[in-house]
Amino acid sequence: MMKFPSRVMTIAGSASGGSAGIQADLKTFQELDVYGMSVVTAIVGRHPVTDKNVHPMTIEAIEAQFSTAMKQVGVEALKTGMLFSKEVIEKAAELISDSSIEHIVVDPVMVGKLDSKLLEDEAIEALKEKLIPLAEIITPNMPEAAFLLDGRKLTSVEDLYRAAEDLYQLGPNYVLVKGGRLEGPAVDVLYDGKIFTEYEAPRIDTVHTSGAGCSYSAAITANLAKGLTVSEAVLEAKSFVTTAIEHGFTYTEAVGPTYHAALRNYGEAHKIKVKQTT
Repeated sequence: MMKFPSRVMTIAGSASGGSAGIQADLKTFQELDVYGMSVVTAIVGRHPVTDKNVHPMTIEAIEAQFSTAMKQVGVEALKTGMLFSKEVIEKAAELISDSSIEHIVVDPVMVGKLDSKLLEDEAIEALKEKLIPLAEIITPNMPEAAFLLDGRKLTSVEDLYRAAEDLYQLGPNYVLVKGGRLEGPAVDVLYDGKIFTEYEAPRIDTVHTSGAGCSYSAAITANLAKGLTVSEAVLEAKSFVTTAIEHGFTYTEAVGPTYHAALRNYGEAHKIKVKQTT
């Protein structure tokens, strides 16, 4: 009897260059052998005349996409990415609350790779109050953690630990604070209210990391849908994304993507060091 792949959904922005957002999520889902679906919240692409970069979807379009995916297929695990506005965050939280989806991953996308703003100011409180409490795990990078902590500066691994502990108070079951902007090894810290788990990978010397955060949270989502625990899901996802970063590339002079097919094509995943403390 054929075993069908687990079902996963991403609610996020569409990145026209293909390196981040919905595109990165779906590539990750495919590589990890889960059935990926999407709800596009906005199209990200800079207009050559007006310079406008974010083109939002209507609430009706967001509702229609979610309803169609749920009715036609169903969902075991869901991640949110760029939601952009207060209204979209509130709608996403409503749709998730009214569903029976088991695993919710919230990637609180606020700041892009080149520090571009991807969330309206008034939306931050809605994110903290409406969406984050629904999450099994949230996955902020350092600038996003700083925003959620009212501008606190994070400059060390020790700061990641304190940030994870404080962000846990917002209501998720787990917090993963990513230390990608520190120097030295690439360290991320997971906290479940009792135990800290530190994941350490070698830092890859490349600027071609567009979509790495999206791919990381998408890989966590895929792994949760396949039955891994949160700590296992993060470990496998970090190995996947580190391997993808190692083989990142570009077609132009712009910052290029992580290579989602790196593990499939090169066959050797990065080993991740794990340390737990209470």
